Amino acid sequence: MGRLTVESPVGALTVTAEAGAVTRIAWLNADACDDDPVLADAAAQLAGYFAGTRQAFDLPLAPEGEPFQQRVWQAMLEIPYGSVATYAEISEKAGGNPRAVGTACGANPIPIVIPCHRVVGTGHMGGYSGAGGLVTKHRLLALEGALLL
Repeated sequence: MGRLTVESPVGALTVTAEAGAVTRIAWLNADACDDDPVLADAAAQLAGYFAGTRQAFDLPLAPEGEPFQQRVWQAMLEIPYGSVATYAEISEKAGGNPRAVGTACGANPIPIVIPCHRVVGTGHMGGYSGAGGLVTKHRLLALEGALLL
């Protein structure tokens, strides 16, 4: 397992990779450094995203979670850059109900790359479990030019 911390406009992000795939992104500065090519690629892609030159990530991902969470995270990966989907829309794709989708969003181990910030409530922003909460969610959506509620 390797970790690499990168600076971003929404705070220090530590990317963790294992067995050739990204497994976690966390808001923390772990003073970690690793020469793993997956981590270097993740850092470069995150830098491009925050610079506004990358709209999609192309990284091997291996988030750990229950089958329902995996379905929710897969549905989130299908939300285009600059767009949003509601908890209800995601629940139609993944099964379950909007509240369960919200719980799965909060458990997302690879935020930004698996874009839980693009999931909103009907007529409201919903929540955001990343550091900075809704301020960070707003910043990420504004970066993408998404229509904010």
